Amino acid sequence: MYEFLTDLRQYPFLQNALLTGLLAGVACGVIGTYIVVRRISYIAGGIAHSVLAGLGAAFYLQRVHHWSALQPVYGALVVAVIAAITIGLVSLKARQREDTAISALWAVGMAIGIVFISMTPGYNEELMGYLFGNILLVSSSELWMLGGLDVIIVVLGLLFYNQFLAVCFDQEFARLRGMNVEFFYLLLLALAALTVVILATVVGIVMVVALLTLPVAIAALFCRTLWMMMIVSTVLCVAFTTSGLAISYSPDYPTGATTILVAGFAYLFAITFRWISDRIRA
Repeated sequence: MYEFLTDLRQYPFLQNALLTGLLAGVACGVIGTYIVVRRISYIAGGIAHSVLAGLGAAFYLQRVHHWSALQPVYGALVVAVIAAITIGLVSLKARQREDTAISALWAVGMAIGIVFISMTPGYNEELMGYLFGNILLVSSSELWMLGGLDVIIVVLGLLFYNQFLAVCFDQEFARLRGMNVEFFYLLLLALAALTVVILATVVGIVMVVALLTLPVAIAALFCRTLWMMMIVSTVLCVAFTTSGLAISYSPDYPTGATTILVAGFAYLFAITFRWISDRIRA
């Protein structure tokens, strides 16, 4: 721990990693709360894996057709938004469960991505970096991208807080009051897709899924309002990423895996503490 605190003052890559955890905490705290409350946590993993189609297609066009301006993250963003809107439309219009649509897009997206990867010459080590990320290698441009994501999420979250609240808890009542439920539900899914893609390309798919769900799950055990859940889960997310960095630094453990373990143990502790407290009160 002492070595981490000493090096933190000297090395910009550690400072960037710490700032990444802070910025990721804001995005995960707000969007993760909506995802967990709406009970579509599976969407994070579904979108994160379906974007392999966009990543693979972008790499293919880059290397085979020399579309140098097409960055893989652009392909991922397009596919993620399409996947989110498809999930929403299937749920709203076809009256199907979201998890069914998510599973289908998960499988089809990965299959398309694998086909494009097999058609692309050379070893796609850059693609693996986009899929799994590394919080210690975050660049200044990626920090700006995360900051922009936070601004979008916070602004839209404040502007449409009541609408998103209605979409999560009582769609029928909101529809009777004249609210355009379909629009706000699709907007919420699009924001979730944007969050998943940008964070996945920075810190990795598995870490994104964990940060979107575990801090919110802990906050939900002790908070009674949506806005309080957002605040607590944001603080927890920052605490988990910071702890993961500090614990993994000296022994050179994988930072993402360490962060997830910290969050997982914290969740188990919170569940146990809540169970014991309820038993005592009873």
